[in-house]
Order: sequence, then structure tokens, then C-alpha cells
Amino acid sequence: MDTDREQIAHCYHDMYRAMIAKDTASLDSLLDDSFTLIHMTGMRQSKAEYLRSIAQGTLNYYSCEDTQLDITVKDNRALLIGQSRVNAAVFGGGCHTWRLQLDIDLEKKDGHWLMTEARASTY
Repeated sequence: MDTDREQIAHCYHDMYRAMIAKDTASLDSLLDDSFTLIHMTGMRQSKAEYLRSIAQGTLNYYSCEDTQLDITVKDNRALLIGQSRVNAAVFGGGCHTWRLQLDIDLEKKDGHWLMTEARASTY
């Protein structure tokens, strides 16, 4: 059985795989129903709005590489700080490679880690 840290790292990598593939069903399974994404502009998206933006092509992700993870676990809660170079085109802008940092709160529910909030910034 994977450790909590390994499970959380898998969640992060699975999240990007799903985002790139526009696999909103897989992404949905990684996000708690209360999930909120706070973009670097400060805009907040609920889980439903975020999944819809990926499905409709408002948020387009093409690759994620050079990932560094810092994971802190305390009981059934965790904080993951992920830094990756992400190639994306978002909100009608051109394709660009971002040095994207996501600070992600997770909670373990029924033995599974779910993302409850993600805050995006650059590094």
C-alpha cells in the first residue's frame, strides 16, 4: 500500500494527466465536491465551473514537466505545493509555458485523498 505522501503525489500527477486529456470524469474523482480553484488573477472557480472550463476549451493544458512536490500530511489533511512547467492556453490567450505553482489542500475521505482547494501562482 502506498504511503499518504505517495497517494497525494499520484493525485497531483493524475490531475495533470486528466487536465491534458480533458478527462473531466477522472478529474472529477480527484476533486472534493467543495473544491475551489483560485486562479493567479484571484478569480475563483467552483468544481463544476472548473470542469466545464476544461471541457469547453476555456482552459487548455498541453504538457506538465519538471515537477517538484512538497507534501505535508497531518492526520486526514494535507498540503501539497507543486511546482511545474505547464504549457497551456487559457481564457482565449495564446499558448504559453508557465512556471506554475499550485498550493493544494487535500482531505482524506473514506480512505481516498481529495483536493478541496487549489491556489495558483507563478514561481
